Amino acid sequence: MESIIDVQNLSKSYNADKVLNIEDLSIPKGQSFGLVGNNGAGKTTFFSLLLDLILPSTGHIENRGIVVSQSEDWKPYTSSFIDESFLIGYLTAEEYFYFIGDLRNTSKAEVDELLAEFQDFFHGEILNQKKYLRDLSKGNQKKAGIVAALIGNPEVVILDEPFANLDPTTQIRLKKIIKELSAKKHVTVLVSSHDLMHVTDVCERIVVLDKGEVVKDIHTSEQTLKELELYFEQ
Repeated sequence: MESIIDVQNLSKSYNADKVLNIEDLSIPKGQSFGLVGNNGAGKTTFFSLLLDLILPSTGHIENRGIVVSQSEDWKPYTSSFIDESFLIGYLTAEEYFYFIGDLRNTSKAEVDELLAEFQDFFHGEILNQKKYLRDLSKGNQKKAGIVAALIGNPEVVILDEPFANLDPTTQIRLKKIIKELSAKKHVTVLVSSHDLMHVTDVCERIVVLDKGEVVKDIHTSEQTLKELELYFEQ
């Protein structure tokens, strides 16, 4: 399979402390890829490097052949929602969606068409609220951020802890959205999560990080959840 994300000799250190060290990792186009690990395992560091929010100490990440730290040509087809800092708090949800649409050359009509697909996911709590994003609950901020990441038909979508702060109904709906992105639209979706059950449900492949290193790389099967639980019980 053709890979879209390629990692070579990637490391990140702060002073003498090496927080990430991945020698080699390839993610094929259209794969739903899960990243799990305890706090401090390096998950957010990896996503930050992938989005060029921080620079690697050694090595590089390529996104469709483009070294992310050397060019911005990967940005038009890559999107993400890491946390609420990605939102613009003084905008309403609609204003924010249209702003992202402008950045991604997507008309208001096209944005409205996309938003209509997420009525169930929004559950009547996002649109037409006349509220600034900063005044929404954490869960509703997350819903807005996730849907904003889907504007403009991205090829790569990166979601950090997307299931946190969501109620069970919304978690189930989000799992369906992620599965459809990968299976029907061939979008490469990268998800980090502390929730082993959710990540096993939605991801074809799961990588376990421990102290910044890849310790497991599993293609998901019926045994995967048990295997992960046994690993984290140690």
